[in-house]
Amino acid sequence: MSRVYLYILLMAVVTYLIRSLPLTLIRKEIKSNFIRSFLYYVPYATLAAMTFPAILGATNYVWSSLVGFAVALFLAFNKKSLLTVAGFACGAAFIVELIIDFI
Repeated sequence: MSRVYLYILLMAVVTYLIRSLPLTLIRKEIKSNFIRSFLYYVPYATLAAMTFPAILGATNYVWSSLVGFAVALFLAFNKKSLLTVAGFACGAAFIVELIIDFI
């Protein structure tokens, strides 16, 4: 068996164990408010940790990324739709790119 297949098999086993061990070891309901609140926010923190670096590297200039991010935050906090938030954020980043390139 080549090393690549061995590595793939090892990663599959590790991934399976990480996902299956909590299901098999923790059978009771979690009653600790601290642990429950921690587990509640894990998906949001993970999404933010994966998304924010990608936002900063999505354009040629960090400033245009930050302006697009600020516009997205403003619109999202004002409960606009996902399409509206994405469209205006992309548009703001594009306009800032044009301004920076023009200067």
